[in-house]
Amino acid sequence: MAKNLPFVDIVIVGSGASGAACAWKLSTSGASIVLLEQGDWFNNYPGDTQDWEIRLKNDFHFNPNVRNLKSDYEILDENSDISPLMFNAVGGSTHHWTAHTPRLHPSDFRVKTLDGVADDWPISYWDLEKYYDLNDEMMGCSGIKGDPANPPRSARPMPPLPLGIDGERIAKAADRLGWHWWPSDSYQASIDYKGREGLNNNGSYHNKKLWEAIASTDHVYIKPAIKNGLELRTNSIVESVQVDSKGNVNGVVYRDTKNNTYFQKAGKVILACNGIGTPRLLLNSSSKQNPNGLSNSSGLVGKNLMFHPYAIVNGYYPEEDIDYSLGSLGNILIVQEFYETDPKRDFLRGYSFQMNRSTSPAMTALGSGSPTIVPWGNSHHNEFKKRFRRFSTMAIISEDLPELHNRVEIVSGNSNTLPIPKIYYKTSDNTKKLLNHGIGKAKELLKEAGCVETTTIPVLRSGGWHLMGTTKMGDDPKNSVVNANCESHDVKNLYIVDGSVFTTSAAVNPTPTIQAIALMTADKILKG
Repeated sequence: MAKNLPFVDIVIVGSGASGAACAWKLSTSGASIVLLEQGDWFNNYPGDTQDWEIRLKNDFHFNPNVRNLKSDYEILDENSDISPLMFNAVGGSTHHWTAHTPRLHPSDFRVKTLDGVADDWPISYWDLEKYYDLNDEMMGCSGIKGDPANPPRSARPMPPLPLGIDGERIAKAADRLGWHWWPSDSYQASIDYKGREGLNNNGSYHNKKLWEAIASTDHVYIKPAIKNGLELRTNSIVESVQVDSKGNVNGVVYRDTKNNTYFQKAGKVILACNGIGTPRLLLNSSSKQNPNGLSNSSGLVGKNLMFHPYAIVNGYYPEEDIDYSLGSLGNILIVQEFYETDPKRDFLRGYSFQMNRSTSPAMTALGSGSPTIVPWGNSHHNEFKKRFRRFSTMAIISEDLPELHNRVEIVSGNSNTLPIPKIYYKTSDNTKKLLNHGIGKAKELLKEAGCVETTTIPVLRSGGWHLMGTTKMGDDPKNSVVNANCESHDVKNLYIVDGSVFTTSAAVNPTPTIQAIALMTADKILKG
């Protein structure tokens, strides 16, 4: 039997990129707000220790099935081409990202109109613009204005991260090919900013200063919100969202680590559990009123899962006396020459190139972040020497179009766990053609930059870093789960603010757009 807790105005589930931003914005109103987080506070980053590479493969692994911490839950992904990244903690996966933060293009909101596929969003770039700007100030954006591939923008709070020797080589190669490139927007501090020490290009790999230069929402949004009166409850596992006899939301049921169960009554419930956790919770909130799950009259909860499939191409430089590993692992530059649909190509939509640097000794030898393992045997040391600190990576991030068969379902767990999410995901023929094109162009760019050899991963299985689409935003309740205000079509005062509301995926990292949507939703709630 759940213990009833006193009524609050708003309950938010999840403290990652979106939940934290939403909580901060709402906390300025004086409303009573409870934020429930399945994990705890976190500050145990790998780095500056001899075992940091081992930790990256174990307790700080991308995949929760490998990491297997108490705060994690299992994900059944054997029927998926891609394994997801998730991290339960105050700040969520912003503890685990490289903080590459380009914005969506205006065209990304109008895919149906422009290209006759998927659906248009019910909102535009211009609806989000001021929230993008606000989030850039809060998170701290390093970058430079003037990119002709995007709408005009105000100056970023910090200058861009240095290109470095390798970045300059790639940029000059793109110039010679006539391809558009630009320094990447990043929520990694290039100079000292709001208590974060700025990153320079003297360090390499994942040392602790690299992690601490990256904005995480526990510091940026949660701590200021707590000062405003937000109540944060960690180690709180939300089991279901509850509705009253009229079908209106009235709170959530959750339990603590001692299996004590509580009912937190609330006027509004906001879900920010990502593109897997949110449909899992809605599907588990079934009842006689909602036998197929909550907010699921359209049947689309869990459907249209999008990932951004990545291909990886590494190019190896001949020089032995230059270290191509110095500085941030990523966030150096972005190439968007092939971003929009071109009728001359055999696929729709497009992709971006994101440049990454050489990785650490063990990661180079084992192929983590590198397409092939250095072969064992007599030639191992020579092959390792040819690669270590001597390569640049072009990551091809594809626009992933929504498909109903790519989905999240739930299956029963044991008596002590909630149902387990099961993922079904297959890379589409369109995406495969897109990535093949990107691989060819990446090889061309790296060769132009002076690389003498390349290696390739056609689809990176571990690249499930972006979870989108499973509670689609739209105007038609028959063809979407939430409206333009991110409020459920079916359940009044139930909101969703994470990447699951994405109508389409674009071909850039989604986090700044997710946060802009969360800030916009909070603003609309405050304005009634």
